[in-house]
Amino acid sequence: MTTKKIERRIKIKYRIRKSVFGTAERPRLSVFRSNKQIYAQVINDLEGKTLASASSIGLEAMPKIQQAEKVGELVAQKAQEAGISAVVFDRNGYLYHGRVKSLADAARKGGLNF
Repeated sequence: MTTKKIERRIKIKYRIRKSVFGTAERPRLSVFRSNKQIYAQVINDLEGKTLASASSIGLEAMPKIQQAEKVGELVAQKAQEAGISAVVFDRNGYLYHGRVKSLADAARKGGLNF
């Protein structure tokens, strides 16, 4: 990947993070997407603690879109167990389509409101 593409995503990420902030009532659902895996965390930014997390490690047999859907369901389930029903979505500078969108849709189906 070229450094210009990485720098562009980081600029977008910082622009998004100016307005997206997780509190105890509405923590931040942060998504990280690599070439092989996808990760999701529910973070309380006031305390700097991760409340729930899920990743696609161990789901390599599925196509990537289905991996993202499964991670969305898992993070929603873990957030519900932690007593969280509403979150703020942080796409982390990635475009809202493909794996990021399928993770978000699956988390909504799992019961998270954002």
